[in-house]
Amino acid sequence: MTINIYGTELESRLLIGSALYPSPEVMKNAIIASGAQVVTLSLKRQNPSDNGGAKIWQYIQQLSTEKQIHLLPNTAGCKSAKEAVTLAKMSRELFATDWIKLEVIGDDYNLQPDPIELLTATKELLAAGFKVLPYCTDDLVLCQRLYDLGCQVIMPWASPIGTGKGLLTPYNLETIRARLPDATLIVDAGIGRPSDACQAMEMGYDGVLLNSAVALADNPVLMAKAFSAAITAGEQGYLAGIMDKRQTAQPSTPTLDTPFWHQPGVN
Repeated sequence: MTINIYGTELESRLLIGSALYPSPEVMKNAIIASGAQVVTLSLKRQNPSDNGGAKIWQYIQQLSTEKQIHLLPNTAGCKSAKEAVTLAKMSRELFATDWIKLEVIGDDYNLQPDPIELLTATKELLAAGFKVLPYCTDDLVLCQRLYDLGCQVIMPWASPIGTGKGLLTPYNLETIRARLPDATLIVDAGIGRPSDACQAMEMGYDGVLLNSAVALADNPVLMAKAFSAAITAGEQGYLAGIMDKRQTAQPSTPTLDTPFWHQPGVN
């Protein structure tokens, strides 16, 4: 099964960030180990025009060419729609892609997205021809508004960025999945363990975007492999059909259709 990003079909359902790694070499090897086909990057950190983050940018370019990895610029650090739109337009020109991970932060304490500014920026960027991947909270109404504006991909958080707290409110994420069955839904932010990613995929999410959980691991390359495996396991579990939970215990070896030598009274 593939994930659809505005008409582009990708084999890997893991999207990965390029920040916080102990070195550019570790970043490169972790991305390769993850099997991800989408890498996020920030113009504020990797600006090709002024040689910003030169080594990191060199590796990302190399991966983009050799591994056919798609670049997903983000507007990290922006706090208003105007600032995010300006940065998105600069990113499109420099990175030659219409894809944009839209972030508009409304609170510095938990880096929670500003829903009002996010909707304003989304509307303007979609009108300008961008393929917007908005980062938002797990608020159902906000996700519906983004979808109604024309976002084919929506990325609600599991928990605040960089916390590693996992899926704080699974009910909210399950409700969004149920109410937006045709949207491509990617859980973004707050993932800490591979089991968190597996849980999101078992809910029927289309993908997972993460950064800190891999970059800050003791062994980022090994952790990247672990997340890749966890996402595959979660996807397959969802497709296979997970059994319903029961209120009472049920014997795993029923009397009916059991071999006669297991029947009562047979020695």
